[in-house]
Amino acid sequence: MSSEESKEVTVEKKEEEEATTSSSSSNKKAKMSVPEAADKDWPEAWMLPTEVSDQCATNKQSPNVPVDVAALRKLGISYWKMDAEKFSYPVKEVPWDPKDAQDPKLKALRDDRGYSYADIITVHPDHLPGFDDKIKAFFEEHIHDAEEIRYILGGSGYFDVRNTQDEWIRIHVKKGDLMTLPEGIYHRFTCDCEKLCHAMRLFKGQPVWTPFNRPECDEHPSRKKYVTDFMATAEEKKE
Repeated sequence: MSSEESKEVTVEKKEEEEATTSSSSSNKKAKMSVPEAADKDWPEAWMLPTEVSDQCATNKQSPNVPVDVAALRKLGISYWKMDAEKFSYPVKEVPWDPKDAQDPKLKALRDDRGYSYADIITVHPDHLPGFDDKIKAFFEEHIHDAEEIRYILGGSGYFDVRNTQDEWIRIHVKKGDLMTLPEGIYHRFTCDCEKLCHAMRLFKGQPVWTPFNRPECDEHPSRKKYVTDFMATAEEKKE
C-alpha cells in the first residue's frame, strides 16, 4: 500500500470513528431523563419552628426563614413541574397502571426512571376513611427503604424533611408538583388547612409502603445509605 493510500485509509477510519462517536452521543442525549424544573418553578420551602401545635397550619418562623432550591437538592430531593390541568385522573384507583398515562411528560418520566407501579388516592375526609387518624399517622417521622415519589394531581399539602442539622424544612406541594424524596431521608406528610390532596404514588417494582418510624429506624440500612450518600463528607466517603 502506498503512502497516499495509507493516508486515505487512516482518514476514512477516523471519519467512521467520529460518526460512531457522534451517533453514540446522540443516543445518550435521546436517553437522558426529563430535565428537572428550573429553580424558579420549585415549591416554596421554609424552616419550621421547633414545635408546631397544628400540623396543617403554615407554621413559618417569625420572621420567615426561606430555604432555597440548592439546599433541597443537596438533601437528594428532585422536582418536576407537570401540567396537571390538561389530563384527568380518577379520585381513587389502586392500583393505577402507569402504562395508561396520556401525559407525554409523565410517560417519559415513567420510562426514564423505571416506574412500573402507580396508584391514585385522595386525602380528604370524604374519600379517606379514618381521615383524622390517617393524617396523624402520615405525620409521624419516618423513612422508607425506597425512593418516595408523589405527583400532586389536585389540592395541596406539606412534606417536611430533616436537613443535615436535624432541623425541619417544610415544602408546600401543590397541583402539578412531582417530587421525589430519596431512600432513607427523615420525613413526614400532612394536608394543609384545605384538607385536600389528590395524589399519584409511583414505585419501581412491587410497592412497599412500610414506614420505619424514628428512632427505631436510625440504624436501618436505608438510613445508613442516606447518611453516606448525602451527609458524609468527601473524606468520610473515602474511608
